Amino acid sequence: MHIRPVESNSDLKAFLQFPYDHYKDDPVWVPLLRFDQRKAFNPRKNAFLDHCTYQLFLLEKDGKLIGRIAAFIDHIAMDYWGERIGLFGYYECVQDPEAGRLLLETARDWVLDKGCTRMRGPWSFVSQEWGSVVEGFTPSPVIMGPYNPPYYNEDYAAFGLEKVQDMLCWYIDGAEYEIPERIMHLTDAVAKRYKVRIRHMNIKDYDNEVKHILALSNNSIIDNWGYSPVTDAEAQSMADDLRLVAQERGVIFAEDEHGEVIGFAIALPDINVLLKGGDGRLFPFGIFKLLYGLPRLTRFRMFALGVVPEYQGKAVDSLIYRALYESVYSKDMWMEINYVLEDNWPMVNAIKKLNATPLRRYRVFEMEI
Repeated sequence: MHIRPVESNSDLKAFLQFPYDHYKDDPVWVPLLRFDQRKAFNPRKNAFLDHCTYQLFLLEKDGKLIGRIAAFIDHIAMDYWGERIGLFGYYECVQDPEAGRLLLETARDWVLDKGCTRMRGPWSFVSQEWGSVVEGFTPSPVIMGPYNPPYYNEDYAAFGLEKVQDMLCWYIDGAEYEIPERIMHLTDAVAKRYKVRIRHMNIKDYDNEVKHILALSNNSIIDNWGYSPVTDAEAQSMADDLRLVAQERGVIFAEDEHGEVIGFAIALPDINVLLKGGDGRLFPFGIFKLLYGLPRLTRFRMFALGVVPEYQGKAVDSLIYRALYESVYSKDMWMEINYVLEDNWPMVNAIKKLNATPLRRYRVFEMEI
C-alpha cells in the first residue's frame, strides 16, 4: 500500500470521485451533488478554507485507489476552543484494517507535525456535517447528513480514537404521529403568557431574514460543544446555498410582543429523495427532476432551532417545534430531527416530550497524540 498527498487537479479529481466508486453498490448511500463537492474543496468558493490549513491524502494498492482522508486545522476554531486540536475528515476506505490504520496514522502525523496535541473527527469543511453514524444506518441519510458503513467505527476504535460527543436524531411520521395533548395546552399557554407570535420567513426579504437566523444562532448555541464563530463570508455562502432549497413554510420565527425575533427553526426539504439512484450530476436530466420534485417533497430534515438565552427553559422551543410541524404537515410527511447534541438536555427533553421516535446516533471521536 502507498499513501500520497493530493498535489494536482487529477489527484483532487480522484479524491472526489472515490466515494462514487466506493458506494456504487450500496443501496443506502445517496450520491452527493458533484458540484457541491467541488465547491467544498475549492478555496475560492468555500470561505471555511480561508481560515484552515489542510492536506488531502490518497491511499493506493497495486495501482488502485482504496482510500482517502483529509487532515486539517481550523485556526478560528482552535483559537476559540483554546486547545491544539487537529481535525480529520472525508475518511473513506475499503474494508481493510491495515488500510484504515495507515490513513488515520497519516492524518495524525500531519496534525502532530503542525503542533496539535489532540486529533478529532470525522469533521468536514461544511457546517453541521460532523460525525460518524454509529446507530441507525438506515434509512438513507437526509440532506447534509453524513453516511458511512459500520466498519468505519471499528477502524476508529482500533486506532485508539474514543467517543468525545454524540449527536442524536429522531423522526416524526405524519401518518402515525400526533402532537401530544399536553404539548398543545402547554404551547398555547406559553404563547399567551409570553405574548409570543409565530410567523413564517418572508422569502422576498431573504437577506434580512438570514441575518436574523445568524444573530440568533450565534446567541443561542454559543455554549454548545463544538461551536466556533462563523465568518461573514461563511455566513453569506451558507445563505446562498440554502436559498436554493429553503421554503417559507419550512422556516419559522418566534417574536416577542415588541416584534423582536427570539427564536427560529428551519426544516429543509430532503432533496436526497430526488438524488438517490443518480450519479451526483444535475445535467442533463437531474436538474429537471430537482426543479419538478422540490416543491412536492414531503420529507424534511429539521436542520436548526435556536432560542435566545432569556427565553430558554420557558418551552418556547416546544412552541416553535409545534408551529414547524403544523406548517409542513401532511399525512405522508416524514421529518428527521437531525441532530441534537447528546448533552443538550433542554433540547433532548423537549423532543422527548414531543414523542418523536429515536432514529440515529452520530459520534465524533478524539484522541491524544
